[in-house]
Parts: sequence; C-alpha cells; structure tokens
Amino acid sequence: MRLVFPNPGLEDRIPSYEELEELEKKALEEEEKGVVGGRPKWDNKTQYILTCVGFCIGLGNVWRFPYLCQSHGGGAFMIPFLILLVLEGTPLLLLEFAIGQRLRKGTIGVWTSINPYLTGMGVASMLVSFMVGLYYNTIMAWIIWYLCNSFQEPLPWSQCPLNENGTGLVSECERSSPIDYFWYRVTLDSTASISDSGGIRWPIVLCLLAAWSVLCVCCIKGIKSTGKAVYVTSTLPYLVLTIFLIRGLTLKGAVSGIQFLFTPDVNELMNPTAWMDAGAQVFYSFGLAWGGLISFSSYNPIHNNCEQDAVILSIITGCTSVYAATVIYSIIGFRATEKFDECVNGNIMTLLDAFGLPEGSVTEDNFDLAREHFNASQQHIFQGLNFTTCDMHRLLSEGVEGTGLAFIVFTDAITKMPISPLWSILFFVMLFCLGLSTMFGNIEGVVVPLKDLKVFPKKWPHGLLTGVVCVVAFVIALLFAQGSGNYWLALFDNFAGSLPLLTIAFFEMISIVYIYGIDRFNEDIEFMIGHKPNIYWQVTWRFISPLIVFTILVFYLVTIVQKDLTYLIWDPEYEKFPTLASVPYPSWVSGVIVVLAGVPSLFLPLYALCRLIHVRCTKSKDQFTTKSVPYSIRIEPGGNTAV
Repeated sequence: MRLVFPNPGLEDRIPSYEELEELEKKALEEEEKGVVGGRPKWDNKTQYILTCVGFCIGLGNVWRFPYLCQSHGGGAFMIPFLILLVLEGTPLLLLEFAIGQRLRKGTIGVWTSINPYLTGMGVASMLVSFMVGLYYNTIMAWIIWYLCNSFQEPLPWSQCPLNENGTGLVSECERSSPIDYFWYRVTLDSTASISDSGGIRWPIVLCLLAAWSVLCVCCIKGIKSTGKAVYVTSTLPYLVLTIFLIRGLTLKGAVSGIQFLFTPDVNELMNPTAWMDAGAQVFYSFGLAWGGLISFSSYNPIHNNCEQDAVILSIITGCTSVYAATVIYSIIGFRATEKFDECVNGNIMTLLDAFGLPEGSVTEDNFDLAREHFNASQQHIFQGLNFTTCDMHRLLSEGVEGTGLAFIVFTDAITKMPISPLWSILFFVMLFCLGLSTMFGNIEGVVVPLKDLKVFPKKWPHGLLTGVVCVVAFVIALLFAQGSGNYWLALFDNFAGSLPLLTIAFFEMISIVYIYGIDRFNEDIEFMIGHKPNIYWQVTWRFISPLIVFTILVFYLVTIVQKDLTYLIWDPEYEKFPTLASVPYPSWVSGVIVVLAGVPSLFLPLYALCRLIHVRCTKSKDQFTTKSVPYSIRIEPGGNTAV
C-alpha cells in the first residue's frame, strides 16, 4: 500500500498521452509548412545539452569546489561529493527533466497543474532565480571591469600607484598589496561598513549596464537566441581551462599544487561538515530548484530520453568540477612556490647582510647549514636577526573561495606569468562565458513564470518581457554598485540561494512522490522513454534523496542559528590590516535576511494556506446564497415561465 495524498481534478489539469501525441504531430506538421508560432523547441539535442551544461556549470565550479576540496582534505572531499552526486544530484535532475518534459510547462505551470495549492513553489523558484540573478550579474560586471583593464602592460594590479604628489606610493597599497588595493579600493572603493553606502561607483555601473545588455540581447528570443549563444559560452570555458592546464603544468610548483589537491586526508571522511558541504555543492552544481531546468526540458520532444540526459549531465558536471579544480590548483601551486621562494630569498638576504657575505655564497640548498653555523659561531649577532617562517604547506592551505579566488589569488598568479595580459584576458573571458550561460537559465526561470502568472499583457512578445525584467533587475542591482556593494553581495550570496533552494527541492520531491503519485510518474517516464525507471531511481526518489536534502536543510538551519552573524570588511584603520576585519552585522540586517531567505521559503505554505482560506470562504458564501434563495425563475423558450 502506497501513501498518496488525495488530488482531485488532476486528470483534468494535465494533458493525456493521446493529447501529447497529437500536439507533437501538429507541431511537426506546422514545422514542415513553415508555420511560426506555438511552443518553442530546441533545434537539436546538442543545443539542449549545451544549454543545460552551461546553466549547471558556472562560476561555483571554478572557485567554490576547489576551495571545498582544500578545506576538507583534498582528494578525501571528492569521495562524499561523488557519492552524493549519485544519491542526491542525479535523481533530482531526472525528476525535474521528466516532469517538465511531461507537462510541457514552466515551473509555475507544472506545479499548478499537479495541484493549485503548489503554485507557491513555482513563485518561490522565480523569486530565488531573480534575487540570485541580481548579484550573479554584478559579478559579471566585475569580470567585465577586469577584462577591460587586462588590455594593458603592465597589468594595473601588478604594482602600486604613485601618491597624489608623486613622491612615493599610495600608503594603503604599500601596507597591503597591489592585488588587494586594486580590488578593494580601485574596483570596489569599499567602505568600512555595510551601513555606509559610499556612493555609486560609476565605472561599475557602466559595466553592470553592459552585463545586463549582453544578457538581454542573448535572451531576447528565448531559446531561439540562447540556443545559438551556448555553442560559444558552454564550450569556450573548456578550451580556456585546457590552455591554462597546459600552461600551468609548465610552471614551477604546479605539480605541488595538484598533489596537495589530490592527497586525501581520510580523517575528513569522519567529519559531518565535509558531507554536508559536499551535499550542498552537488545541489548547487546542478542548478536544482531554480526552475530553469524544468523550463528547458519542456521544450523537448515528448519521447526524448530524459533519463539518458540526466546521466550524461551528471557525468559532465562531476568531471568538470574535478577538472576545474586541477587547473586552479596547478596555478595556486605556482603562486605558492613563488611566495615560498620570495620568503626563502628574503631570509638569505637577511643572513648575507648581517654577516657581510658575498652574494651567491648562501643558497636555498645550504641555507639551513649556514644558519646552524652562524648560530653556533656568532650567536650574539644571529639571535638579533628576524627570519620569516617559510611554510609551503601553509601557503598551499591558504584557501580563498568566491570572488577572492578569482579577483585576488588568480590575478596575483597571472601577474607572475610571462605575457600576463594575455592570460588575464583568457581567464576573464572564460569567467564571463561561464557566468553568462548560467544567467540564461536564471532569466528563463523568471520570464516563463511571469508569463504563466499573466502578470503582463498576453500580447507582449517574449523579447519585450525579457527587456522589462532586465531593466528592473539593473535598477535594483545598483545596490551592488555602491561602496558597500561587496557586503550586500555577500549577504545575498549567503542567504538568497541557500535555505530557499533546499526547501523548494525537498517539497519538489514530496510533491512528485506523494501528491502527483510516484506510480503515475513512473508511467509517464515509461510513456516518454519506453521503459519504467529502475530500482535505483525508485529508492532514491522515495527515500534517500528526500532524506539527504532534509538533513542538509536541518544542518544548515542549526548552523545558522548557532553562529554569530558577521561579515568581513576592508578597513585600513584595522590594527591587523590588511587582514579583513570580522564585524557583526547591524541589527536591521536581520530583516533583510528574512526577506532573502524567509519569504521564498515560506511562500509555498503561505500560498497554500491563503488558497485554502479563499476556497473555504467561497464555498461558505455559495452555500449561504443557495439557502437564501428558496426558488428561482427562468424563462423557457416560447415565453413560458418555470419555477
């Protein structure tokens, strides 16, 4: 006996198999006659797969996955990542592919068809896609800014600028580094608090306008235009990654970085945080619960093999994460080796100057012996020397995630490469392509639900609706173009795309299994691909995947409740500057967090509750009206009256 909640009227809300076949046949006939109209569809299977690959594989695969590997024992982290990819990511991916392909609608249309009380889930996905798109495209603006500044030699972040009177270097840059100064002062002009806006950064506004304009142009005709763009945006990053890998392997220390990445610390397998982070990374790597994948799959032929698509995309996503981490750590290994050599050379110069030794008499090979000799023979001088501790493992362990990896660590490594502007251009072109192809899915997850909600007039073309969304988003995103914009972006990143997505994904599985009905879902897949899902899919959909997502959700809530809400600021007045200062958020930020994380998460139950109240009130009103009118009069044909 299987548990399935009552769902009256479902058969009337979803198309039958015969209706789907008829729609498919009609679409083919219209295509042969050259008739334009109807639901869009992909030109070919390659276009669809590339679009999904571009949406799933974004900036997080380049800068978050390597950081998590470094934080959780290198190769040891890949074990829970790959396990949860199979048990959590792939089943959820097929679930979204299959339900979108079966019902031929976007997120709101899909969940409303399954049950009108679930409409809030589609709206929640739309809200999350919109809010994440706001800050994601701001990162694209920063990438454009760095890309434009890459066309010069030397790179502007490779050296400190002169002060106003030209007598020396800018003090803030001297106290930190050219890399940090260019990022925090020249690019962001960061304030020392999220409460201090610092005014608008007009260069970033122009870059933000360019980012939204490019996105709008690419999405102006829906999948007809984005489907063409993905041939470049989804494939170019792999070419650039390969070029960087080849270049990285020729650099000193690259192998050390790769060895550090893949050397497993098996003790991390006993750390529950490693498993939670692996589960969250799998979840975000696939772009689940955003709504984009459901919309993309709805444009497929009804008999498309969605099971095969889910397996292919899972393999590509997993391999790409590992491949990108290998490339990143080949460069990080080079950067760490450069810093280690600088540290050792500085200690050698300290020794040479203290004892008046000729240059070249002490090298890295005999430095330790020389130190022991002078410590024993001239201890009174040696004890007064200030040597720096040079630790290669510590340098490799300096994990930086997110924007720090892209705009600080990697740009620092690039400045040490020959022909550095070329490598900088390639790197930021790759990041731009990764971000743009992901934004295609975000916009799809906003525009299609707005159509389903009929917020705008039905006669409005897709391009106009896309333009309106991009303009509104650009105006709101000016929040991130202020001096405090980086702090606002971190706030959105931490809360807008975490709790809501986990909540939506959990209810997606519950809705399919227990409201739509897992038996009906199995029959749908059999109709579409020719056979029912095997035992692996059945067990993961019914038990394992919901349990994993629910566990991650609870763990996340417990972690958030227990830790203090703080953020990192760039403050030249901080006593440990240039280390970023950790300060508590102002009290009003709690209200912002409620909007970012609470509103989308609660939209499903609140919408369902409001609909229930509305339905009950409507029924009561109808019953009252019926009881108040004891009889009615109607006029029959011929002029006769009847009671």
